[in-house]
Amino acid sequence: MIYKVIKTLTKSGIYDITIVLGGESVGDFIRLLGDGTEFGASFSYIYQQKAGGIAEALYLAKKIVKGYKIAVLLGDNIFENTFADEVKQFENTKDYECVLFLKEVPDPERFGVAELDESGVIISIEEKPKNPKSNLCVTGLYFYDEKIFEVIEDVKNKVGYSARGELEITDVNNYYVKKGKTKSKVLIGFWSDAGTFKTLLKCSNFMKNR
Repeated sequence: MIYKVIKTLTKSGIYDITIVLGGESVGDFIRLLGDGTEFGASFSYIYQQKAGGIAEALYLAKKIVKGYKIAVLLGDNIFENTFADEVKQFENTKDYECVLFLKEVPDPERFGVAELDESGVIISIEEKPKNPKSNLCVTGLYFYDEKIFEVIEDVKNKVGYSARGELEITDVNNYYVKKGKTKSKVLIGFWSDAGTFKTLLKCSNFMKNR
């Protein structure tokens, strides 16, 4: 799974990669992946001591990637597409500060769900809603501008950790949405997380058929 995720980044033109790890298998990942040479990339590693949410994990990378536009890709997200064009556009634009990649799913209640206006602009994101306002989930790929760590600090101070003890990436994304600085892209090709047995099998079958 981690190999596919890394290939998604490198084929999109991203070669400086920081990997946030947790749990007891940190050494196994480092021994497997090394310094990134095998992938034509450069790897840095960060340890997250406990589960505190995606935004917290991202914030731990501040010392390494502060001052740069960044892409964040969750380790259990499998994409058919690569994103070289989107990366180049984001590098060169000042029109928007965040890019969110959306996908139509049959079970949006498992995800952060985007509500769009008539022109296709995201107006809100709701985390794991009981009554989803659309079937468009926010996938685990995010582009952020250089101010991302200031945004996370603001969210931490004003919103804080959720009831499940996590600094929610949805709160960070909604921060950008409210500023009117978010661009969305609805994906056509295959995408799935591998967070359940069913979706892990779905991803495995997709890779096998490829």
